[in-house]
Amino acid sequence: MIRADLLLSSPVYQIGLVRTLTSSGITVVAARTSPQEEPSWLADAAVIDADALPREDDLAHVARTAQCTPVLILDSGHNADETPFLQAGASGVISKSEPGDVIVRAVRAVTTGEYLCAIDRCHPQTADRASNPTCHLSEREEQVLGQISRGLTHGQIATRLGISPHTVDTYVKRIRVKLGAGNKAELTRAALIGRITGDST
Repeated sequence: MIRADLLLSSPVYQIGLVRTLTSSGITVVAARTSPQEEPSWLADAAVIDADALPREDDLAHVARTAQCTPVLILDSGHNADETPFLQAGASGVISKSEPGDVIVRAVRAVTTGEYLCAIDRCHPQTADRASNPTCHLSEREEQVLGQISRGLTHGQIATRLGISPHTVDTYVKRIRVKLGAGNKAELTRAALIGRITGDST
């Protein structure tokens, strides 16, 4: 069972999305219209409406949420570039105008770390990844990647960072999707290129 936390600007859209997710077997554990309201940390995915953020360049809420939960951004099309959301730690960006079944698939996908973005204009990031492949990882993802580059197991990383092995697995899946890395060797190479230290007490 997937549990979702929703932050949406429109109460009407919220009602429709809650019904759509619920009818697809996704449990909505919280539905909010303001980022000032506390999210549910029981959620497996956070769905954040870009229009619900205080201002277009304020991604602090996205970054905080992404530290603990995969984030799917719903974009109304006013934001021409998804890159800031991905750099803040979001796992995916999709248009609010997509059909309900597409949004449902996106929510499911971000919980498994298999989803990045739904539209082709995300592909120009390839050049940025080549020069600094870790530029769009969250701080916690950088820490996990740094520990992987030191040869630590997922269990050792969990102990060192004070998180569960399952959470480490989730971070690793998200990192692999964001970096396009297929194995630990490629992740280690990305960490070295990005000069990630990953030290944490």
